Amino acid sequence: MSPNGARPARAHASVDNLRTYLLAAARRAPDRPAVIQAAADGGLETVTYGELERRVDACVEGLGALGLEVGDRVILESDTNADAVATLLACATLGLPFVPTSPEVPDERLLTIIDSAEPALYLQSAHGKRTGIPESVGTARFGPEGLTVERQPLPRVRRRRVVTPLDTAYITFTSGTTGRPKGVVMSHRGVIAFLRGAEAAELITSEDRVAGTSPLQFDFALFDIGLALGHGATLVPVPRDRLNWPRRFLSYLRDTGATQVDSVPSVWRPVLQHEPDMLAEMGQEGILRRIAFSGENFPLEELRRLQELLPKAHFTNGYGATETMAASITEVPNPLPAETERLSIGYAVAGAEMLLVGPDGGPVDEPGVLGEIYLRSPSLFSGYWNDPEATRAVVVPDPLNPRSGQLVFKTGDLASMGQEGELYFHGRADSQVQIRGNRVELGEVERRIGQFDGITGAVAMILPRPDGDPLLHAFVTCAPDGPAPDAKAVVAFCRAALPAYMVPQGVRVVDVFPLTVNGKVDRAALAAHVAS
Repeated sequence: MSPNGARPARAHASVDNLRTYLLAAARRAPDRPAVIQAAADGGLETVTYGELERRVDACVEGLGALGLEVGDRVILESDTNADAVATLLACATLGLPFVPTSPEVPDERLLTIIDSAEPALYLQSAHGKRTGIPESVGTARFGPEGLTVERQPLPRVRRRRVVTPLDTAYITFTSGTTGRPKGVVMSHRGVIAFLRGAEAAELITSEDRVAGTSPLQFDFALFDIGLALGHGATLVPVPRDRLNWPRRFLSYLRDTGATQVDSVPSVWRPVLQHEPDMLAEMGQEGILRRIAFSGENFPLEELRRLQELLPKAHFTNGYGATETMAASITEVPNPLPAETERLSIGYAVAGAEMLLVGPDGGPVDEPGVLGEIYLRSPSLFSGYWNDPEATRAVVVPDPLNPRSGQLVFKTGDLASMGQEGELYFHGRADSQVQIRGNRVELGEVERRIGQFDGITGAVAMILPRPDGDPLLHAFVTCAPDGPAPDAKAVVAFCRAALPAYMVPQGVRVVDVFPLTVNGKVDRAALAAHVAS
C-alpha cells in the first residue's frame, strides 16, 4: 500500500504494456536465458526470464510503496544490464515513464534534463557514483533485490488507477534546436506497434543472442532490449570498457555466443583497423549470423571489407528517428554489388508507410527526384515533452488526405525513390546531424560555445575525414578588443555540459563569418579554412 492508502496502479496483462509484452517469454519458458552479461568477478552471469520477472516484481514492490502517480517521471541512470531492464519494466508496470540516461552524462546536462522533466524520482544502480541530485527529487538505488530508497519523493495526490496503452512508456532526451535537450515522449502502444512491425522482418529467433552496443540513453539500446525480449531471445549488453578495445570486444562476443550485433557503423572501424584476422576467424566459424547497423551512413568501402571478413553473415540497414523508434529495416546484399553507390533504406516496416513529398507539398512519384520523407506509422510519438509548438511542426496532417484528420511525421530527412519504389537517404533538410549514431542539433552546440566568455558568435559543423569518422568542428568570433579564446578551454567548457559526442574536436577563431549571397553563413568557405 502507498502512504496515502491507495493501491498502486498496475499494467493489466490483457493490454499492451512494455512489461506484459517483453516478459511474455517468462510465462512460456521461464528457464530460458533473458540476459547474458559481464559479472563482477570478471566472468559471465546468465539471468533467466523467470529470474528477470522476479527482479521486476521486487522493484515494483519498492516503487509501489512510494505513492507515485501514473505519469510521474523516473530518471533511470545506468549502463544496460539485467537490473536496468528489470527496473524500466517495473516502471512500465506502474505507469511511471522512465527517462533513460547514462553515467557518462555530464552533471550539468543531467540537471538540465531534471529541470525539464521534473521527475519524482532519480534511480541509479547500487554502484552508481552520481551526487548532487536536487532536493525536490527522491533518490534510490536498484539491484537484484529491488530498491533501496535514500530520499523519499515528495508527497503527491494519487488520482489514476489504471495504466493504459496510451500512457507514456518513456521519454528520451535528444539534442534540441533551442540549445536545451528535447524530450521525445513514446507511449506503450507506440513502442509495441513498432516492435510488432519489426517482427515481420524476421531478424531473429528465440535461439539468438543479440549483442547491444548502445548506451541506455540512446533509443537504439531500447530497440535492442525490445527486439531480443520480444522474440524470447537473449540480450547481450556489451560493457563500455570492452567496446572501445577491438580484441576485448570480439572476445566478449565469442565468449557470450552472440549471434547478432546491433551497432552504429563506426563501432566496426577499430576492429577493421586492428583485429581483421580475429574477426575473419569468427566469420569462418559462422557464429555471427547477422550484423544490424543504424544511426549513421556506413562507408561503403568499410562495409565491403566487413562483408569480406564475415561472408556468411546477413547485414541489415536500419533507418528511422527517435520519434517513431525506427522506420525501416532493410536487408543488405552480402556481398554488396560492385555498382552500389548508396545503400537503400527500402520500405517502411510492416504496418507503416514512407511517402516522399516535394517542395510544392505534393507527392514525389518519379525515381531519382529528391523529396522529404513523411511517415505514416502507429508507432508515432506522443509529442515533444512540454513543447507543443515543436510537436506541431513535425506532426502534421496527411498531405495526401488532409481532411481525414490523420497525422503523419514530417521527418526532415531527404530521400529519392528507386525503380521499385524503394528509398535512398540523402541527408537532412535542417541543421541536424548524426554523430556516432547520436542525433545532434548543431544549434545546441553553438549555444553552449556562445556562452563562453569573450566569444561573440559560433558556428558548428561536420567536416569529413579520410578515415570516414566525422569531425565536429567549431568556428568562433570574439570581441575585437578582447583576447582570442583558448581552444582547449572552449572544449573543456563544452565537455562540462555536453555529452562526449557533442564536444567539438576542433575550434578555430575567425575574424568574421563569410556569408553567401543570401546572407547565410557560408559553411563551405569555413570548411576551406580547415582544408587550407
